[in-house]
Amino acid sequence: MTSLIEKNRSANDSLRRSARNLIFGRLIVSLVLFGVSWIWYGGAPAISKGGVPEGPIAIFIVSAIATAVYFVLLRSRVPLAWQVWLQFLVDAALITWLVSLTGELSSPFITLYIVLISVSSIFVRPMATLFVAVIAAACLVTVGILPSLGVGGAAAQYDIKRAVQIISFHVVAFLVVGLLAARLSERRSSGEELKETAKSLANLRALHERIVESIKSGLITTDLDGTIYSANAAAVEITGLKADDLKGRSIFSLFPDMTAAIQHTVDAADRSEPAPRFETDLVTPEGFAVHIGYNISYLYSENLEESGLIITFQDLTEIRSMEESIRRKDRLAAVGRIGAGLAHEIRNPLGAMRGAIQVLESTTPPDSMQSDLMGIILRESDRLNSIITSFLNYAKPKAGDFTEVDVCEAIRETATLMRHSPDIKSEHQLVEEIPNTPVFVYADVTQIKQIFWNLARNAIQAMPDGGTLTISAVSYTHLTLPTSSE
Repeated sequence: MTSLIEKNRSANDSLRRSARNLIFGRLIVSLVLFGVSWIWYGGAPAISKGGVPEGPIAIFIVSAIATAVYFVLLRSRVPLAWQVWLQFLVDAALITWLVSLTGELSSPFITLYIVLISVSSIFVRPMATLFVAVIAAACLVTVGILPSLGVGGAAAQYDIKRAVQIISFHVVAFLVVGLLAARLSERRSSGEELKETAKSLANLRALHERIVESIKSGLITTDLDGTIYSANAAAVEITGLKADDLKGRSIFSLFPDMTAAIQHTVDAADRSEPAPRFETDLVTPEGFAVHIGYNISYLYSENLEESGLIITFQDLTEIRSMEESIRRKDRLAAVGRIGAGLAHEIRNPLGAMRGAIQVLESTTPPDSMQSDLMGIILRESDRLNSIITSFLNYAKPKAGDFTEVDVCEAIRETATLMRHSPDIKSEHQLVEEIPNTPVFVYADVTQIKQIFWNLARNAIQAMPDGGTLTISAVSYTHLTLPTSSE
């Protein structure tokens, strides 16, 4: 939409062009009148200076000078409205001067007053046009009455009664022309205002359409029967239907539960409650299921009468999917917490059982069947304890305590523990190639020792028939495991 500054600038430019046209038109009229006067008083179209009175020549010169002044004022900061009024007042004075020099009440140039009134209706308001007509009538009264009263030194051509009759006739004519010109000016002003209003309405409508099209929510308007009247771009995108396919379609075919939703909306409005929100599933022409959340409100006319419905809706498919994913994660977390609790409860009696078996084993002969069974129970309890430990580490991993750790020292300690591990048999040989120079890294010392221990233990278990395990640290942490029997 155009701003007020742009409108004012456009209006000033239009008025400036009109004032320029008025100046050029007056100059042309002056030239035509001067030529007519020359022919009229000379009696022939031949150019003869002696045939023209000095009065019209002086008026033409004054008019030419005034035209030059008008052009200078047009480039100045003087308000254009004042310039137009100045031109009309000067024109009235020049016409009065011309009439007084060319026969007063019998002058043929009295008609110029009517021309002045008619032209003024193009540039000023209706009341101002009537004011110009009053000025013209006052000028004519002055020209006609004063000589008849013997004022001004001119001889009266008519007696006072005859002069009043002529003046009254012309004054009535001026006022009638002024009324007609004012009416014409009013229509012209109304036409311009109507044009500006239509332009503003068009701009407002375009702005409204841009706002509606920019809304990210779907928006559909219908009549009271549910026939879709309009739909924005978001509605087209969500429903998967083209705008032409939506227009004229029943909203009840698009939203199956619309009847009940409208009734709930009406009941909420009667109770002065906020409009409820509804959800439904929508199937696009491509076969995709879309979960929709929508609101319904009435569309009111200028007389505040219900003229239709406004349905605003959003695609909730991704939101509902995220909510379901969060609920599923919450359930899994709850299951994990319960499982961790059960694991702790299982580990406690398992430890008691293992302790009891170890006590019984110490009093049982080594080569007896009971000793073998107790060994099986201890191994299976160890395996079960390992499973529970792994589950607890997965369910609730311990946060690492990261510090600067000497990797060489961690490997050296791990190798020492590995030498005394029951997994090392007489067939295995452990070789260390660890430099004495410390190598520091930022890590959790417990976790890094656990990594080295797991790697070394996996390597030992991979050599059931024996072999050589070489642990070395080169530059940074490198754990070299044998790929053969070495």
